[in-house]
Amino acid sequence: MPNKGDSAPEITLPGGDGTVVSLSGLRGKPVVVYFYPKDDTPGCTVEALGFEALGAEFSKAGAEVLGISPDSPASHCRFQKKHGLGFRLLSDQEHQAAEAYGVWVEKSMYGKTYMGIQRATFLVDASGKIARLWPKVKPEGHAEEVLEAVRAL
Repeated sequence: MPNKGDSAPEITLPGGDGTVVSLSGLRGKPVVVYFYPKDDTPGCTVEALGFEALGAEFSKAGAEVLGISPDSPASHCRFQKKHGLGFRLLSDQEHQAAEAYGVWVEKSMYGKTYMGIQRATFLVDASGKIARLWPKVKPEGHAEEVLEAVRAL
């Protein structure tokens, strides 16, 4: 997992609308990169709706929000339409971004282990450095905390 002050690993992934997004293409403004396990599940929906509710405030602060999960672009498109999400969701089906950010980890449920996303958020500053990170995020109230960090940049 990158640390505060490190250069943010490059991300180049397709979005729900089919457009390919690169982190380096967003240089010059703060970018919130949040990793979440799966579209349309309870915790992930709470987190996404938190970022959506504050979308105008993130825009006013000059920040871009990117949500990343292993779901397909089609799944992202359905999730965005169902919940009216106005920010971009990127598809990391091969886990390259999740691995680069150290959030593709071994998890366990009901005594079985499997690989999956550890919910985490990275605030990348305008120069492409990690300004703040939140490992092992709890979805409720998270977007508000991230917005305060964006405003403090």
